[in-house]
Amino acid sequence: MSEHRTILITGASSGIGRALALAYAAPSVRLALIGRNAERLEETVAEAEAKGAQVVAARLDVRDRDAMQTWIAAQDAARPFDLAIANAGITTGLGSNGGKEDPEAVRALLATNLFGVLNTVEPLIGPMCARGRGQLAFVGSIAGLRGLPFSPAYCASKAAVHAYAESLRGSLEGRGVVVSLVIPGFVKTPLNDAIKAAKPLEIDAAQAAKIIRRGLSRGKATIVFPLPLYLVARLARLLPPRLVDRLFAQFDVNVPETRERVRP
Repeated sequence: MSEHRTILITGASSGIGRALALAYAAPSVRLALIGRNAERLEETVAEAEAKGAQVVAARLDVRDRDAMQTWIAAQDAARPFDLAIANAGITTGLGSNGGKEDPEAVRALLATNLFGVLNTVEPLIGPMCARGRGQLAFVGSIAGLRGLPFSPAYCASKAAVHAYAESLRGSLEGRGVVVSLVIPGFVKTPLNDAIKAAKPLEIDAAQAAKIIRRGLSRGKATIVFPLPLYLVARLARLLPPRLVDRLFAQFDVNVPETRERVRP
């Protein structure tokens, strides 16, 4: 594949999204960045522009379908996207209480992690297919490979993203649109810093962005890292389910409940 020159990234105000924006920033590159934290988004824009990139940015909530449709379509019309990375996401879990997740927190997470992904790529599927080129990238998680007892909704949201990306890949690649699924393990970001648990093979966001960019440039169907953790998760799918449940129950993990709520 040729190098990407016009790129949409959601969740660009922090974490992997910010690292990706800075990894791609260079002269002749146009970045369209979406984030919710205005101050951090402005910092990302300033750093990307300092590296020579042309940057347009919007403070948008990926849950807002109409606003996302309007802004993304306008930017694509101005300069068609080569690549769109649906990265924005949040996490939630049982916290320290155990039992069940708060239903409102669960719905806020699904609105961001699943419907936010749909709101990112749906405006571009038609135009990219009409052009016969483009790439859609989805940021999933190793947690989407097998349900974890401390973060049911998060695992479910990422599993849904995996299935959606895989389904699109089968339907769109014959029309010239490349679909890539990113399956990362632990990446040091503000999102993951709040989780109290062992984080084997954790890497920083800049390293993650480098791996993702390399995989996307090659048009890989899946980009997984770290490989050992990915293989362990795949193995957990093959072992007796209740045995794996008991093994997971031995881990001391606290995934805080998100403060996000679905707006009325």
